Amino acid sequence: MFKKWKKFKERIKLYYSKKEKKSVAILYTILRIMVLLCLIRELFLGNYHNVFLCILTLILFLIPYFVDSKLKIEIPRVLEIIILLFIFSAEILGEIQNFYGIFPQWDVILHTLNGFLAAAIGFSLIDILNRSDLVHIKLTPIFVALVSFCFSMTVGVFWEFFEYAADRLTDADMQKDAIVDKVSSVEFDGAKSNVPVVITDINQTIIEYGDGKTEVIEGGYLDIGNIDTMEDLIVNFIGALTFSVLGFFYITNRDNYRFTEQFIVRRKHKKNENNSLS
Repeated sequence: MFKKWKKFKERIKLYYSKKEKKSVAILYTILRIMVLLCLIRELFLGNYHNVFLCILTLILFLIPYFVDSKLKIEIPRVLEIIILLFIFSAEILGEIQNFYGIFPQWDVILHTLNGFLAAAIGFSLIDILNRSDLVHIKLTPIFVALVSFCFSMTVGVFWEFFEYAADRLTDADMQKDAIVDKVSSVEFDGAKSNVPVVITDINQTIIEYGDGKTEVIEGGYLDIGNIDTMEDLIVNFIGALTFSVLGFFYITNRDNYRFTEQFIVRRKHKKNENNSLS
């Protein structure tokens, strides 16, 4: 077991010793040290849920290495840096340091970035298929952009499914609630005629428990996750659309949009392969 762990560490070290990975290696080292310090702190505080998140983060940091070594896929330096920062921002800053609560737009930024990255991955999958010796397909630029966009939106929807399931099964509250001062619902229509009744200027909501206790929500009515879910999907849409448009222009005019290559993963090059997305 010790020998296997030693060999694994050596392979990681070799992966980040590549010249083109120098900046990534520096960032990876800094982030890993910060996560380890956070892990030690959470251990002393007895927050074992956060300890698990730290361990999960360290594992997720290894995704680029496994993609490169096991799947033989090259991840551009810029994309790898963004992936590492995204993982750290979501798990350590967002969950443990409560950036989701401190900065209201933190979740919006991450979901927008997620939409952008997922679209880049969808675009890359088509590129890899086009380059495969087993699959020969010729896709128009608009179709490639459409598939890239749909892939990203599907990832976003499945993530919302996961949040909903986690909230229902574990009371995790991943779908963050929002306080609103206006409600429109057919449930308030006593005649049951399916006509929505609009209630405005809600100042507070009083919740009565079965044992007679009450809970007062100041400022309005508590929306249970619906607004959060729709905002996440909307910003995911924006991120997905942004990269899909960039991908379309990249295929049609590579010279002017070559920076897009920094977000596209590729199979490790073979001499007999040509650029197939043209």
